[in-house]
Amino acid sequence: MRSTLAASLMAGIATAFVVTPGLAQDQPAPAADAQAADAQKTYDADTVLATVNGTPITLGNVIVMVDALPPQYQGLPDGALLKGLLDQMVDQQLLAGTESSSPADDPLQVKLAVENQRRTALASVAAQASVLNAVSDEAVKAAYDKMVADFKPATEWNAAHILVESEDKAKALKAEIDGGADFAEVAKANSSDGSAASGGDLGWFGAGQMVPEFETAVQGLQKGQVSDPVKTQFGWHLVKLVDTRETAAPTLDEARSQIENELRQAAIEAKIAELRQAGKVEVNEDAVPPAAIRDGKLLSN
Repeated sequence: MRSTLAASLMAGIATAFVVTPGLAQDQPAPAADAQAADAQKTYDADTVLATVNGTPITLGNVIVMVDALPPQYQGLPDGALLKGLLDQMVDQQLLAGTESSSPADDPLQVKLAVENQRRTALASVAAQASVLNAVSDEAVKAAYDKMVADFKPATEWNAAHILVESEDKAKALKAEIDGGADFAEVAKANSSDGSAASGGDLGWFGAGQMVPEFETAVQGLQKGQVSDPVKTQFGWHLVKLVDTRETAAPTLDEARSQIENELRQAAIEAKIAELRQAGKVEVNEDAVPPAAIRDGKLLSN
């Protein structure tokens, strides 16, 4: 969760992109000679790009802001990002200067927000370091092989239904279907839920995805069979079993993204467990009533 300060900065950036004319427009690609000239320039994170009443704004400051931008801004041309962020950071520094001239003089709320932001940023760097070697082709393949070995096929059903408000209505429609009426057409004309437009089609679903009464009814049907009226919390249903199938293990390509995420998460959790074991952690949440976390008056200087 972003801190209040970080969230306000992001909101400010978003505003700048909205109100700055032409900022989000496509920019022409730099000429080859300009790119070559840029390559010969020497700069580092300390290179000063702006100064506001004696306070520098560096390339490093901008890089960190770029990294924190929402995805919709990451694709903007570099020139537009540089101009937009510098303008925004200059405005922020001008506003910030009206509240404090140095970190020592910052309001308590700002000091605490900076502490939280620093903690979050350092934890993020440490987390990235802990997963650096967690994902490899060998680790992914080993995890996939275990997934396949542990995989147990499960039944899925493809069903359709007609939902009405009363048992009598459901019985009357069931009689029509038993007499030869097309289930899908009866559903379109009578079902009270959104699936009516598609003839009552509910698609594929597995165990636990439907309310118990509905699932029990489906499990008791043969392919193509229509149930007697079934009561659930939503009303009265006529259920038609369209088809069944058994799930299959995903391919390695299908499972790769999930496995990589799980490997990263496992690496982070292992690192945290190691640090908790080696560190000294004391938690005293009972020192305050839970409602104290909403008492913003405590931050008044």
